[in-house]
This record gives sequence, C-alpha cells and structure tokens, in this order.
Amino acid sequence: MRHVSEVIQIKTGKSLDFVDITDQVVAIVERAAVRNGFVNIQSKHTTAGVIVNENEPLVLQDMCDILESLAPQGVPYRHDDFSVRVVNMCEDEFQNGHAHCKALFIRTSETLNIVEGKVQFGRWQRVFLLELDRPRVREVSVVVLGD
Repeated sequence: MRHVSEVIQIKTGKSLDFVDITDQVVAIVERAAVRNGFVNIQSKHTTAGVIVNENEPLVLQDMCDILESLAPQGVPYRHDDFSVRVVNMCEDEFQNGHAHCKALFIRTSETLNIVEGKVQFGRWQRVFLLELDRPRVREVSVVVLGD
C-alpha cells in the first residue's frame, strides 16, 4: 500500500469564493503513481470547505445565494460579540460567525476513487475549495492511498 501526502496552499479572492483545485489534485495523484486507491482532499480550516460540483458560473452563484440566505453577513452572531467571548480569541480576530454557520452545510473533505491511475470524475465534476469567510491563503491536505 502506497501513501502520499501533500499540502497545497490556495489563495482565495473573496467571501463565498469557489476555487477550482481539480488540476492540483490530479497532479498530486499522478505524482503518487497509485494505480488503484483513493484520494482524500481536506480543508484545514473551520470556515472553508471542500466540495465536488460543477464549475458553471450560474450554479456557483445559486449556491452562494443559498448559503448567504442560510447565514447572512451583517446580522448578530454570539461568536462575533468580543465583549463576552473569551474562547479561541486571537489578536487579529475577525467577526465571522456567518462563515462558521455556513460551514454547517459544507463538507470539510471529499474522498474520490482512483482507478487505473485516474481520478474517477463524472462528466461535470470538479473539486473546489469553498471560502466562506474572507480572502486569504488557505491550506488543503491531499492524501493518496492505494496500490
């Protein structure tokens, strides 16, 4: 059994940003030289997720609209009240309760099959890092396991 692990850094451009990382994932699988197995793609953040979906601008905007309706910015979140919050605070803390609440609906990882050395995608499937908070550099852990 072969095991390869890499962390990729992704620069996001805005809140609710779908960043297509498919080509990076495929390149890692190719370097791993695994014929049959799995690739797991995991966000290392609480306010960014990993999803598989279609890279079509209108459906991506529809998904953003739905997430924003579920946990809109600009409404009060207890997490954002720094006068009472004392846990997990840092010097440059941001008000991002909306992003944590959106994360309830997004997976932190996806696992895809590798067959005959190729990641198995459906016709329109792409792998995305989904930024739920604000633009910054994010880390995604990619693990390939197989023979």
